[in-house]
Order: sequence, then C-alpha cells, then structure tokens
Amino acid sequence: MARDPRYDILFEPIKLGPKVARNRMFQASHCTGAGSERPGFQAHHRAIKADGGWAVVGTEYCAVAPEAETTPYISARLWDEGDVRNLTLLTEMAHDRGALARVQLYYSALNNGGLESRMHGVRKSPSHSGADSGMLLAGREMSTQEIREVQGYFVRAARLARDAGFDIVEINITINSLPHQFLLPAFNLRTDEYGGSLENRARFSIELLEQVREAVGHDTAVTARYAVDTLDAPYGLGDLGIRVEGDGGGFMQLADYLVDMWDLVVGWTDGGDRVGPARTHPENWAADVVRRARKFSEKPIGCVGRLTNPDTMVEMIRSGQCDVISAARPTIADPFIPNKIEEGRIQDIRECIGCNICIASWHDSVPVRCTQNPTIGEEWRRGWHPERFAAPGSDSAVLVVGGGPAGLECALSVARRGYAVSLAEAADAFGGRLRFETRLPGLATWGRVLDWRLGQLQRLTNVNLYPGNELSVDDILGLEHPRVVIATGARWTRSLYSTLELPVGELAGPDVYTPDDIAAGISPEGPIVVFDFDNYYMGSLVAEHLARGADSVTYVTPAGHASAWAIMTNEQPQVHRALATAGVAVLTLSRVTALAGGEATVANLFTGAERRLPCRSLVIVGVRRATDSLYQALCARNEDFAAAGIISVDRIGDALAPGAIVHAVHSGHRYARELDCPTRSDPYLRDSPLLPTAPLLYDDGSRERSAP
Repeated sequence: MARDPRYDILFEPIKLGPKVARNRMFQASHCTGAGSERPGFQAHHRAIKADGGWAVVGTEYCAVAPEAETTPYISARLWDEGDVRNLTLLTEMAHDRGALARVQLYYSALNNGGLESRMHGVRKSPSHSGADSGMLLAGREMSTQEIREVQGYFVRAARLARDAGFDIVEINITINSLPHQFLLPAFNLRTDEYGGSLENRARFSIELLEQVREAVGHDTAVTARYAVDTLDAPYGLGDLGIRVEGDGGGFMQLADYLVDMWDLVVGWTDGGDRVGPARTHPENWAADVVRRARKFSEKPIGCVGRLTNPDTMVEMIRSGQCDVISAARPTIADPFIPNKIEEGRIQDIRECIGCNICIASWHDSVPVRCTQNPTIGEEWRRGWHPERFAAPGSDSAVLVVGGGPAGLECALSVARRGYAVSLAEAADAFGGRLRFETRLPGLATWGRVLDWRLGQLQRLTNVNLYPGNELSVDDILGLEHPRVVIATGARWTRSLYSTLELPVGELAGPDVYTPDDIAAGISPEGPIVVFDFDNYYMGSLVAEHLARGADSVTYVTPAGHASAWAIMTNEQPQVHRALATAGVAVLTLSRVTALAGGEATVANLFTGAERRLPCRSLVIVGVRRATDSLYQALCARNEDFAAAGIISVDRIGDALAPGAIVHAVHSGHRYARELDCPTRSDPYLRDSPLLPTAPLLYDDGSRERSAP
C-alpha cells in the first residue's frame, strides 16, 4: 500500500544549515549502553533505525574529555583518533542507508566524578556546588582560563566528529550539562562577566557555539539539544531555573543565529518530567511549552514526547508546534515507524508503552532493553533484526501453552519464521498478567504489548488461536506437536520478608491477599495494609487502586522509598506524588511481621522497634513463583514423547523465572530465534573497540605504549 496523503508533510525534506534531511522524522540523541567502546553495537543499533526510514540517527551524549566522563553511566566519547575510528562505522552505515549522522557533544558538570579516569578535583561548575549523589566530590568554580580549556575540549571534539563523518554536531544544553548550568541561577552565582544577567549567563554557551561553528566549517550542521523550561518546584527549579517565557526563550533569541536547529526538551531532573513515563505523562505532554518557545526562533524546531501516532505528528507540524518529529523511545520500540507510515502499514507500528525500561538500562549501565522490541540491543551481538526472520529449520509445528506476554511474543515470532503455530490460553481472553495490570492507574498504554501481538497473530494464516482452552498433559500429548512451549506465567505468594531478603514462609489467613486476588475481583475490607518488597510498580499501584474504594490504605515497604526500583525508570518521584494524591499513607524502612486482632505488626528494618497499624486486610506484594506444574507434569511423562511425536518441551517467560514483562517478551523471542538453529558455544558476539593506530592525544610521555 502507498502512504496516506495526509502524512505527506512528514516526508518533506528539511534543510539544516548545509545539510538536508530526507524527511521530518529524526532519532533524538539517546543512550544505549554502547558508547564508543562497543562500535559494533553502536553502529548496528543506529543503522537499523536508518534502515527504518529515520532521516537522522546518531549517538547518545558524547563526552568531550576524560574529565567529562560519567562512569558508571555509559556514554560515547570523542577524546582522540581512537574514538574517531570507533565511531566512523556508525556514520558509514548511516550514510549507506540514506540517513544523516549526528553526534551530541557533552560536558557533564553535575555528575562527572571522574570515577573511571580518577580525574578527582576537576569537577568543574559555574560556581562552587555540593557533592552530587554518589560522587562524594564537590564541584568547584571554574576560572576564566578553565572556561577556555573546556570550550577547547568541545572544539577538538567537534573537529574529531567531522573527521569521523558526522553531518551534525549537536551541543547538549540540558540538565547536568555545563552549558545549561551556566544558564541556571541555581548553579551560576558568579559575579564576573559569566554571571548575573541572562546575557552574562549565556556567554559561555554563545562563545562555545561560535567556536564550534568555526571549527567544523561550512559543511557540518550545528544544532542544540536544549532544555527550554525547568518547570515549577518541587520537581523543577522554579525561580532558580529558566522558564520558556523568560530566560529560557530569551537564550534561544540570543543564540538563534548560531544554531541550525533546536531540539527542545522540558524538565529538570530525571524525576519523571524530562523523560516522562506513560504512567503520568501522555504523548506530547509538553506541547504547550514547545509552542510558546516557537516565537523565540526562526530556525527549525524539534521536540520529543513519546511520539508514536502519525496523526499526532502531522498535527504538531501543521499547527506550528515544531518542524521536526524528534523521537527516542519510539525509535527503540519500533525502528521502522517511518517506513511503515510510508508503506501504508500504520497498523503494524509497534508503539512505545512508556514503561521506561530503556531508561533503566542506562541507569543499570547495560545494553538498552525494550518491553515492546526484544531485538533492541541485540542487532550486533545476536544479529537480530526487528523485521527479518530466518526461515524455519524444520517442518515442526509448535504448540505454545499460555497467552501472556511471553507466549504471545513466542507464538508471533515463531510464526513469522514460517512455522505452524497453535497458541492455547486457559482464560477466555489472551493477555495473561496484562489483563489485570493494564487496569491499574496509568498503565493503559501497556496494553499495546497485548494488542499489537494479538493483532499481528490474527492476520497470519499459519497461526491457530485457542482462548478458553486449559490443556492437560494428555491433551498436549494427543495434539502431536513436535515442539511444546510452556508459558503459563507465575503467581504471587504470601511469603513474608526476612532480613536477608529471602522468603520465610507464607502467611496464612482469610484476610491475607496478593495481587492475584485483587486481579480476580476480590475487594479487601479496610483498613488495608499493602506490604511491598517487590519494589517495582505493582505494590504502589495496588495501593493506589485499592484507595479508590477503601477509607484507609497504608503502604509499607522495607525500602527507603515507595516503589524504590522505579527510580530506575524515572517513575519513583511520581509514585510518591500519586500515593499522596490518593490519600495513601507511606511507611518506609519497615516490614510486616504479623497480622492478628485487626492489627498488623510492623517492625523497623534496622532497629526492630515495633508498632501496630489498624489492619483488616493485608495485601502482600513480594515474591512470585513460576506456575510450572503443567511443565513438571509433562516432563514426568517423557517416556510418552516419542509416541506423541514430541521433540522438545521448553519453558519461557515467568514460567521459567519470574521477572518483569520485558524479560518475558525477550525470553519468548529468544526461543523463537534459536529454534532449530545450531547451538553456539558462546551466547552472543563480543564487541570491542578498535585499537588506535596513532598516539593518543592524552599521552604525556610518562610511559611507553606498545604499538598495536
């Protein structure tokens, strides 16, 4: 099919200074865990997006000097010719696919502790500042000479970027970056020509942009990723930050002649606004701020906002909100969005669900993960392509038992390889855990995990779907499918919490519940205590959900915050806000030890001091165990496999090991990819940096280096 004419505007070329992008859909700079030291991962990950039709692809933030590195967080680097060699593969692969290549130059001031380089004492800031979390090093005010040195790092990195073949050099002027900190009254207390008025606070960035433009010449575009509004306190900076109608827009006016495009973001910290999760931030949530920024520039403007709907994209451009659709998370969930719009395959777009597992990957310093797209981060090391599948290795039919996230992904991917697939689900509807979790506050978009896969499966002729079919061992043996995959999920237990974070037995009683009970429609009587040591989203969302119908709900956790692990996904600060709004009391650093006489006994995690809370119902959100009884019973009949024509029986997803939805989807996909494929001795290809052939620029001659 040809594309719908209403989307034509998305495919109009746009001029960025000396360069022309083939369409209006750009991959925003975003982290992957690749950096410069994994050139295969970096290049192939970005090349897949260029294959998918994105007009601009490129790196995450790229440190311009050793003192700007942000270990343990992984960034790209442009320090010397070795980095040029490592990143050239990216630009070559992007160009081969018709895309422009962009690099984002970055100097972190707020969180660059020099932990890898041990550049202690060089945490430079506009003014003296306290130690950032985890760094134990205070920042010191830069001298004028040091300002020149840092600007020189950008100049050198820009020249190296040009040598590596990058078409666009982007300057990071967002949170944690030194240029942005110079703009913010919260961090810039200087009284010299770099502090005070907006013109003075903007001087560092203006000089920097001037120097970079001169360094790259007339054939490289210069753009800015810019946080135009740091929002209200407490999650923003209020009067100590910049606002779009004030200094935020004012800086755009001052610097407009120096940039070829503004890529705008909104927000301050990683507390959930700048990369807002779907739980609290709808698509294009910052539209009003970006529209108000429009009047401060005559250059093209891009903006992010978890943009997956092509109709929203068109409206954004036609309304004048922006000129470019800038996307990070949507390019991860589906690298082929532009091509699918171009080819009239809107229904095939795999939309981002806004769970921010990709953000958690960066916080974990591991290759990027995605709940929707299990191939992301596997392009190089496992050779997985999101739209291409190997032919079947046999004529075996595959029976998948269980229609949750793992089973759906497995069935779809096996079918896309060309196998005949039967998918059986005991419940009357597919979805598994998603059927309940998508009804929890803010998780409606997570239903895309189910809806997309089920929609794709229903269009395939080699797939048979059997909802409402609970299979026994005899049923499975009688169906004579050579390959059997068990994806029967997991269940929540009533296990309590020990000081060693191990289950210490289940708490019995008619007033003790789990999320499975809530999913089954049980409405516990209040007062309710929710005891959460799962530490992700479930405990806080169950508490918020129950608060809609109960007078008193108390959330108890041994962690220091509610949904403590959700700090990794930028959700955790919003969790406390939501619980407060719902009227849920929060008690941290505590564990429930008993329930009796309408009271829950709660002990402090460290002191053991006890208190009692009114509690008619206790909901335990902690340990999950695999629901694998069918698998175990089937394996116990292995002597019957040959007669039934069964070659293999496998478990996937939560039935193998309980985890998050992202783990279940990846497990199902991996089974499909590896079915009937030769077994490798290693799990994936190893990536390594290319050794430099020239002396390192930072070699002070204090020791000899062997030639590579």
